[in-house]
Amino acid sequence: MKLQMIGCSHRQSSVATRERLAFSAEQAGEALDRFHARFPQTEAVLLSTCNRVEVYAAAEDAALTPSHEQLVEFLSGFHGVEPRDVFDDLFERTGEDAVRHLFQVAASLDSMVLGEPQIISQVWEAYNLALARQTTGPLTNQIFQTAMRVAKRVATETAINEKRVSIPSVAVADFAKRIFERFDDKQVLVIGAGDMAEETLRYLADEGARQITVVNRSPQRAAALAERWRGETLPWEQLGQALAAADLVIGTTGASEPVVTLAGYRQVEHVRQQRDLFILDLAVPRDFEPAVGDCLGVYLYSIDDLEGACRRNRAERDRELPLALRIVNEETDRFMADLHHRATGPIIKRLRQGWQQPKEDELRRLFNRLPEISDRERQEIRQSFDRLINKLLHPPLESLRDESRHGIPQALLDAIKRLWLRD
Repeated sequence: MKLQMIGCSHRQSSVATRERLAFSAEQAGEALDRFHARFPQTEAVLLSTCNRVEVYAAAEDAALTPSHEQLVEFLSGFHGVEPRDVFDDLFERTGEDAVRHLFQVAASLDSMVLGEPQIISQVWEAYNLALARQTTGPLTNQIFQTAMRVAKRVATETAINEKRVSIPSVAVADFAKRIFERFDDKQVLVIGAGDMAEETLRYLADEGARQITVVNRSPQRAAALAERWRGETLPWEQLGQALAAADLVIGTTGASEPVVTLAGYRQVEHVRQQRDLFILDLAVPRDFEPAVGDCLGVYLYSIDDLEGACRRNRAERDRELPLALRIVNEETDRFMADLHHRATGPIIKRLRQGWQQPKEDELRRLFNRLPEISDRERQEIRQSFDRLINKLLHPPLESLRDESRHGIPQALLDAIKRLWLRD
């Protein structure tokens, strides 16, 4: 049997290469169909995310699997890319290395952000798509289902997923939750409508935030962001009114000067009646004048505050990495042992069965020539034959067991079949 993968990731290739080889969900399904038509005896799973594109291929008969060059041609050819243009950006893993790689990917140990939680669902979606397209089989079913179990084990036995490491996630989990126990009753104000605002809203929504107002100089962008999060918009001129009503503010405009000065905040401060105001100033340059943070009831955190927490959290995650890798290595060894045991099982069975018939033939011939011997003597003779068979089978069986720890060379299998199997 043979298992291999080929692909590119943020570790080995540029964004441009990954973009050229990336698959949408629809394209991935079509690609699997094409792969199955071209290599009908080979199982396949295609994983495509923003940071990686990987094709996993497996077959019981190693001779039926595509070569490295064929996989490169398939992957590049689907997108109309010349293989030579991306060949050096692609890496290959085979056998045990491919298994270990997938386990590390699923457990988020190979991610750009160590421990990020999205990858496990992306691996599961890729596997389910291959199931739906009927390109999986015994090998890929086993490895991908085991990968899910390994990822869950890493998540439960280590703290690698516990500490947030992105700016928006840290802003919510490590800062906002210090001030507010709940978010479903809080008025959230977003100043700006870019990616940082979007990602922060995603984490706030996960915590239950529902009352969202977006203020942006571009009404169209404000409306688009508000619609995605079922919020509302206010004109830029009503920023002060929105600030007076808010419990939590996210600043993400990136304007050249603060959009909320101390003087500007003083104009609405009395309306707030000393209610707590939590401000996440994620903009560079800052959206809020630092002095606003000195006002009564105001908790103002800038990007520098958040980046410091991110660094501390990354350091804590990094400390968990050796334990996580130890789990992956344990599971890889166990998986490969099970895989090789499954491969040697039929051969061992044939070895034992192949010698049973000659033994029975010789015993029957011997007992016909010695009709006067007792049942006890017959039993002793039969046991002697069994011991002899076991001694003769011991060398090939020991070789199989020893080699099965690392995979059995085809040459050894061929030699055992020629020397020991009786067809």
